[in-house]
Amino acid sequence: MTVEEPYAVQTAAGVYAYVQPDGGWCLNNAGWVSDGGQTLLVDTAATERRALALREAVLAAGSPLPRTVVNTHHHGDHTYGNGVFAPALIVGHDHARTEQLAAGHQLELIWPATDFGAIEITAPDLTYNDRLTLHVGDTEVRVLHPGPAHTTGDSVVWLPAQRVVFTGDLVFAGGTPFLAMGSLAGSLRALELLRSLDAETVVPGHGPLTDPTAYEATERYLRYVEELAREGRAKGLTPLEVAQGADLGEFAAWRESERLVANVHRAYAELDGRPEGVPLDIMAVLRDMTVMNGGTPILCHA
Repeated sequence: MTVEEPYAVQTAAGVYAYVQPDGGWCLNNAGWVSDGGQTLLVDTAATERRALALREAVLAAGSPLPRTVVNTHHHGDHTYGNGVFAPALIVGHDHARTEQLAAGHQLELIWPATDFGAIEITAPDLTYNDRLTLHVGDTEVRVLHPGPAHTTGDSVVWLPAQRVVFTGDLVFAGGTPFLAMGSLAGSLRALELLRSLDAETVVPGHGPLTDPTAYEATERYLRYVEELAREGRAKGLTPLEVAQGADLGEFAAWRESERLVANVHRAYAELDGRPEGVPLDIMAVLRDMTVMNGGTPILCHA
């Protein structure tokens, strides 16, 4: 199998998306904004090697190394490379800092065979609660918290003048959403926030660059999970039984279809009246995803 190399795309003057194909587990997107004198980076990468490659891509574009890094959420594929960009200021939501420190080296535990390199957990130094505005020269960068969605500490990075939005993992272009650490209801609300921005270019957390049509596909999937869970719970089925009996239809071609069972676990929790974002038994979720993956543990592709 040919592994495609990461690539940078200039989406507007001074704005770059950094895409890591094929967007599967641990292959996240990042990006940066630069006025030639200063740079703001959105997310890093899962391994030291990939974070160093991102660093070289920034320099190759003629941008200075970032003074600021904004993390869209705490997951290691988006944050493990933070330390590579020291002494940049790391910015994230209040919960993103708490969750990153709590998770620690979780990815090494889940994927012990992956060479993550010398990773030092580097959590946000500056946190916010609702919204934050940063400036890169004349470019306004709005950082918005949508509420619990992919995680409880998500951030959307919105450039209103350029009409470019970095969604983090609120959107997986061509990939299956993952709600195990967030909220189904909250993810639907987050899509409303994204729609209200009226972006032209959407940089998803994983997968190729897209546009707002990705929101419609994501919403159809979330509604599909919602209905599956409602019917399955009424029949007394487990999340695994629901997922095993499901017809994925238009979503069958999306990467990481095994995430369906994780999403049903989250939907069940919300149907039970548990708070949005309440921690699930993540090891039980991983075991069920392994079953859905044909008995093969899910792989980190970084």
